Amino acid sequence: MTVPTTPTGPASPSRPTAQPGPSTPTGRRERKKAATRQKIADTAMRLFLERGYDAVGIRDVAAEADVAVTTLFSHFASKEALVFERDDHFEQRLTQAVTGRTPHEPLIPALRHEIHAMVRHCTADGTAAIYRMIDETRALREYEESMRLRHAESLATAIAADPELSKTTTACRAIARFVVDAYALAREASDPQAAVDEIFGMIEAAWQVA
Repeated sequence: MTVPTTPTGPASPSRPTAQPGPSTPTGRRERKKAATRQKIADTAMRLFLERGYDAVGIRDVAAEADVAVTTLFSHFASKEALVFERDDHFEQRLTQAVTGRTPHEPLIPALRHEIHAMVRHCTADGTAAIYRMIDETRALREYEESMRLRHAESLATAIAADPELSKTTTACRAIARFVVDAYALAREASDPQAAVDEIFGMIEAAWQVA
């Protein structure tokens, strides 16, 4: 979600989710595209926070970022996606927490470690205004919900593909949903890190039962 990383000012929703990028563009063209994308996202977030999400249109963002509307849409599929610009990175981090484990490393502690890092990032200074905007905007709430479901399905697929885990499809999907919801619930708690540990205690127990 530009949800919470930080642009030129407060963080973005998909940004809290993400910390350093998953990979750094190596070619000149790729670096230029990445810079343009970030400029658009940062400009959009600044305008949304200054004027209100509903008061800003796609053309406003494109004009302020000095790009064509077609260029904006080549980077972002919708206005909502401008807020959750780190969406793909969040999804990658979750699946890599599964696929990047060392041989025989337990699954749930690896996922807990990743969610702890994400929650630390998304509760950093400057993110409150972004989450308030999301909570107050129906289109953003609905987009975030669909995004969580997609992330959970990707995570479930990664878990099910691990031959060491040998769990049913239902168990994999259930645990994946719990993990994604843990991130959302913890970031709203008075003590987010303690909330992660509390929730993952239940997730660990459920995984053992499965």
